[in-house]
Amino acid sequence: MAFQNKKYFTKKLLEWYNPNSRPLPWKKEKNPYFIWLSEIILQQTRVEQGLKYYLKFKKNYPTVSHLAQAPEDEIMKNWEGLGYYSRARNLHSAAKYISSELDNQFPQTYSEILKLKGVGEYTAAAISSFAFNLPHAVVDGNVYRVLTRFFGIELAIDTTIGKKEIQQLAQELLYLKNPGLYNQAIMDFGATICKPKGAFCEKCLLQKKCKAFQNNMVAILPIKSKKIKKETRYFNYLIIHQNHQVYIRKRKEKDIWQNLYEFPLIETKKEISKASLLKQKNFFEIFFDQFYGILSFSDSYVQKLTHRTIIARFYEIEVNNSFKANKSDWVCVNKKDLRNFAFPKIIDLYIKKF
Repeated sequence: MAFQNKKYFTKKLLEWYNPNSRPLPWKKEKNPYFIWLSEIILQQTRVEQGLKYYLKFKKNYPTVSHLAQAPEDEIMKNWEGLGYYSRARNLHSAAKYISSELDNQFPQTYSEILKLKGVGEYTAAAISSFAFNLPHAVVDGNVYRVLTRFFGIELAIDTTIGKKEIQQLAQELLYLKNPGLYNQAIMDFGATICKPKGAFCEKCLLQKKCKAFQNNMVAILPIKSKKIKKETRYFNYLIIHQNHQVYIRKRKEKDIWQNLYEFPLIETKKEISKASLLKQKNFFEIFFDQFYGILSFSDSYVQKLTHRTIIARFYEIEVNNSFKANKSDWVCVNKKDLRNFAFPKIIDLYIKKF
């Protein structure tokens, strides 16, 4: 597909960027390790939220070697609250690879960077252009939005043909004298001017030749063909008190929140009452004929994730000294030490009320 005004687009974009660049700490950074940190943290995360995590990781792990040698639980705790925890696991895994296989030398080509666990085409393009000024165009949500609107592209961006078309166009628009500068410009433009909702078209230097603005399609583009199907899951957490300690476990299953900690869990197909919980087979298997008493139970807590909604209730249960857990992966910890473990947000919110 042929597009007009490509030179105009790049020229105007760079004109806009020069006085409007957002003052972010990783922008003038040339250390590929710190650029990589910032890019992984900013995946699926707003800049405002990610900034403090970037500064924390940069301080706690000043080199890739420091990150590689850190215990996984410590990294997960530092990541707590940022969500999408597979990013932290992949970050740690890639750091170990760089440390052991590459002698702590961060890879310097697009293809080698792309081999790192958790690094896709967008992140590899960002790192290689920002750190090494290599000619690779970034294509993220901001770029999809800006390009589909300006050039009036009505192909669905979540299809193979749509992705290919926009990737090719993005590469053609790249300012080869300074690819990193151009990539920063288009991402900033999408984040601050050509926003998903409430785009500032009246301030836009590209307005004159923007197809979406001319045809009243700003609110329509970009187009997606697929709708995300969301499921609802119901979690009943048992906070089992034994003296001043409670039981927790690490989630090892290939599921949400892998390698985070939680209280013993009974998952049900719908929200249930206290009486129904006591009749659950899993509940009976935990306590059998051992003494217990339910101290209290909470209202529902809700956490919305990308593909699912979690509805959780917390049951405070007291057991005597003779109680023995029948699960080998349960550990007993002092209540005051819970802050040292990384929990999902929905549990952390409840713990803060302890």
